Amino acid sequence: FYQEKRDFFCRAVAGSRFDFTASEGTYFQLLDYGSIAQEPDVDIARKWTIDEGIASIPISVFYQHPPEQHLLRFCFAKNEETLERAAEILHRL
Repeated sequence: FYQEKRDFFCRAVAGSRFDFTASEGTYFQLLDYGSIAQEPDVDIARKWTIDEGIASIPISVFYQHPPEQHLLRFCFAKNEETLERAAEILHRL
């Protein structure tokens, strides 16, 4: 069930400026936004939630000393309409 949703989301995001490798064993997909912005993940997650209407989880919140990466977690345990809308937003970024 979740693998199908992951595959759907990954196909929908393919061709955007985000880099990613399909996740395994979870219902979150990490997307690397380094080719789009250089702000810290907490700042960019907040900005895109407010300005673009797309929510994500910055990975730095899981670390005491976060790695220098530009990764956000996106949940794909959603209906296809929501995933399609998310992909449309991500393609615009």
